[in-house]
Amino acid sequence: MIPIPVATIASDGTAALLQTDGGGGGAILGGIIGLIVLLFFLALALVPLAGMWKVFEKAGQPGWAAIIPILNIFYLLEIADKDTWWLILFLIPFVNFLVSAVVMIDVAKNFGKGPGYGLGLFFLSFIFWPLLGFGDAEYVGDTSVGV
Repeated sequence: MIPIPVATIASDGTAALLQTDGGGGGAILGGIIGLIVLLFFLALALVPLAGMWKVFEKAGQPGWAAIIPILNIFYLLEIADKDTWWLILFLIPFVNFLVSAVVMIDVAKNFGKGPGYGLGLFFLSFIFWPLLGFGDAEYVGDTSVGV
C-alpha cells in the first residue's frame, strides 16, 4: 500500500506532516514464510537423523547414539569397521571431508551396498540415510577377504 501523507494543524498554527502505511500485513506474511522455511530446514535435519538412528540399530549399536555429537562418529566408525583412532582424523579441517567420505563408503559396503551408495550417504544424506535405515538392507559386517 502506498503511504498517504496527512497534514495536521496544531493549536499554535504549525503544520505537522504525518504518514500512515496502512497496517502491518507484510510482517505477518514474513513471519509465516519464516516459519515455513524453519520447518523445512528442521525436517531436512531430522529426516537423515531418523535414518541414521535406524542404521545404528540395524548394526547392533544404540540408536540414540546417532543424536550425540562425537559419540555418533565413534559408533559410525564401529559400523564401518574402522579403528577408533580415526576419530582424531575427523577433528582435522579439510581432512575430515575425505575421511567422512571413506567412512560412508565403508558403512554402505557393510550393508551390502556399493561405493556409489556410500557417496550418496555423504553428499545426499537426507535421501540415502532414510533409505538405508528404513529399507530392507541388512548389516553384514566387514566382508573383506581374510576377515
